[in-house]
Amino acid sequence: MSTSRDTSTVEHAERFTLLRPLLFTIVYEILGSATEADDVLQDGYLRWSQVDLSEVRDTKSYLARLVTRQALNALRARSRRREDYVGPWLPEPLLLDERDAASDAVLAESVSMAMLVVLETLTPDERAVFVLHEVFGFELQEIAAAVGKSAAAVRQTAHRARRHVQSRRKRFAPVDAAETERITERFMAATATGDLEGLLDLLAPDAVWTADSGGKATASRKPLVGAERVAAAVLDIFHKRRFTSDLRIATVNCNGAPAIAAYVEDRLEGVFLLVTAAGKITDFYAIRNPDKLHAMADTHRISRR
Repeated sequence: MSTSRDTSTVEHAERFTLLRPLLFTIVYEILGSATEADDVLQDGYLRWSQVDLSEVRDTKSYLARLVTRQALNALRARSRRREDYVGPWLPEPLLLDERDAASDAVLAESVSMAMLVVLETLTPDERAVFVLHEVFGFELQEIAAAVGKSAAAVRQTAHRARRHVQSRRKRFAPVDAAETERITERFMAATATGDLEGLLDLLAPDAVWTADSGGKATASRKPLVGAERVAAAVLDIFHKRRFTSDLRIATVNCNGAPAIAAYVEDRLEGVFLLVTAAGKITDFYAIRNPDKLHAMADTHRISRR
């Protein structure tokens, strides 16, 4: 009996480990938080380890359903707490251990900060349905079981979510990591030398700077709009502070594209993600909340399969 139990434990672990990058990606896109996604997967595995495998017809569908339900519970609970948050709310940056989104355009766009910000405007059910259907290609019947709705209701939700996302994603184009890398390099050069004209040349006229500090770090509590205002904020952080503190700047791979990490005495102070379109920077997302920077301590693998 012990041998049978040990064999079952190994098989549970093997099946879950094989699908973990997929499951993590699903939950991260639903929650916008790597920290919470790891918690959901940890709890999900405990639940999965008690499942009779002889009753599981499709491991991928079963596990996706299991973690989606838990992610939805977490998202609904967080939505009720959101009203007390200080300043703009941004998703947690996702540090990747490789450019595994670069070869999959759908995956790269789905984990981009620009898309995650759009997903924040959906209801919990809309977000889960959109992610499962549009990104991961699950059938409506499978999604219905995951969100606890009929297939007809899921079809309507999917249509509503798709229309909502399309109306709000016009500002940004699909992720072009090569273009973002080129612009990031030019941005780094301009800020290192304090080149205001060079910086303004990189910014779209209506560029927006959005900072998430949660009231726990110094940051603007309202978005800054316009190239001049954004340039001033950028030079204050990336140029002036280099001479008044031990600020160190590094590029990292976040959310499928190059991003900028700022350190003071080896302590991560912020992660800055650029959104580009037509060769210009349209948005800066600055994550300064130390609680959200904890996710940068570990790298993650993502997958759509």
